Amino acid sequence: MPAGDELRVIKCPQLAESLSEGDIRWIKGVGDTVKEDEVICEVETDKTSIPVHAPASGVILELLVEDGTTIQPGKDIMRLQIGGGAPAASRPAAPAAPAAAPSPAAPATGSPVSGPIPTTPPPAPAKPSGPMSSTPVSQIQMPGPVTASAGADAGDSVPVGARTEQRVKMNRMRQRIAQRLKDAQNTYAMLTTFNEVDMTSVIQMRNKYKDTFLKKHGVKLGFMSPFVKAVAFALQDQPVVNAVIDEQEIIYRDYIDISVAVSTPKGLVVPVIRNCEGMNYADIEKAINVLGEKARTGSLAIEDMDGGTFTISNGGVFGSMFGTPIINPPQSAILGMHAVFERPVNVAGKV
Repeated sequence: MPAGDELRVIKCPQLAESLSEGDIRWIKGVGDTVKEDEVICEVETDKTSIPVHAPASGVILELLVEDGTTIQPGKDIMRLQIGGGAPAASRPAAPAAPAAAPSPAAPATGSPVSGPIPTTPPPAPAKPSGPMSSTPVSQIQMPGPVTASAGADAGDSVPVGARTEQRVKMNRMRQRIAQRLKDAQNTYAMLTTFNEVDMTSVIQMRNKYKDTFLKKHGVKLGFMSPFVKAVAFALQDQPVVNAVIDEQEIIYRDYIDISVAVSTPKGLVVPVIRNCEGMNYADIEKAINVLGEKARTGSLAIEDMDGGTFTISNGGVFGSMFGTPIINPPQSAILGMHAVFERPVNVAGKV
């Protein structure tokens, strides 16, 4: 190690109070040069991914835990050589022992040992380049058995049309989401009702004021803010929907914190817009923009998702017309919004 350089052991940082462990995902590797405050890995918890930053510039000498390992706060995870020099020379390897005579291979028994479980899904199968054959099934000639010579000519090539499977490890966030939603289904007495909303006035209002709104407030006027505002009014009128049951007591809240479900590549996250009862359209749109950007970049903090007294889930972004959203525990209700379609309706006796 060059003179003046310092060797430092990096530990897993403290997580939120409600979190005691997480799975590590390495972004940097051994021999990589990192700058101060650069992200070297992420700790994926049940709620979000927490980035771990380099405390100083230097070179990574050793990773003390493997990728995907479950770790706790304070666990040693890496050795970092502080300074701009090259990594210290590794200890010389011991001389190799003379090679032993090869032994005959034993016959294979049982299932082969599988490789590491991938963390990315397999690519989608290619779409057919042309229309499917219209030949009746009864006229299709099945191929004959493969002869030994044909098999030898084919070698190890994969047969055309072969089907494969690939296992992808589910991350902690998706596991926790699945567990919470299933617990809610098993615990809550849920009832779903369906109602239609005429969006004509909202669309006209948005079309009329969107340019002025953007110029004045610096954010676009979307469709989410009218629904957040409407929900806030409704919860003030019916505070029992904004309440929560705690064993044999009902806890009423004089504040309205609305959770907005957002789909991300890592799973569903539900950041919270707080104190919606006192917000106007511009306040709501700005809050949605900030939380949406954090969700897209994976920088949501635990504090951004804690709490919430009511949830809005927008299935319309997927084109769905109806749905039965699952309540976000320990809340008492959820609103599912869906796609807007133009169609003729009877209004005051006229179509």
